[in-house]
Amino acid sequence: MTDERDEVLANQPDAGETPDAVETDSAALNGDQDSGAEASEEATESLRELVTYLVNSLVDEPETVEIDVSRRGPSVHIQMRLPEGELGKVIGRGGRIAKAIRTVLLIAGSKYHLRVSLDIES
Repeated sequence: MTDERDEVLANQPDAGETPDAVETDSAALNGDQDSGAEASEEATESLRELVTYLVNSLVDEPETVEIDVSRRGPSVHIQMRLPEGELGKVIGRGGRIAKAIRTVLLIAGSKYHLRVSLDIES
């Protein structure tokens, strides 16, 4: 038991040492404008891939789902269109599934400092 605790403590950064993840994130934040535009495109594409994956996992015919993503400043708007028969599978009873998808998108968007909205229509 003591050996495991000593091993965990040995792997902890020193008080003055910055963890690698923090250095990477601060380097990304301090980049030039071009990398900001690239990060913006990367963020939008990541959100598109995320919502596509989630919705395609729920529906029987993923090829019928249309997803449009638009960006304006710090906001990303995702508009999803799908057939009537698939609508209930994505919205869920009382809107629970749609709310869960929106929550996941909200959290994913916060990684990029973006506000994400989702509209679902048939």
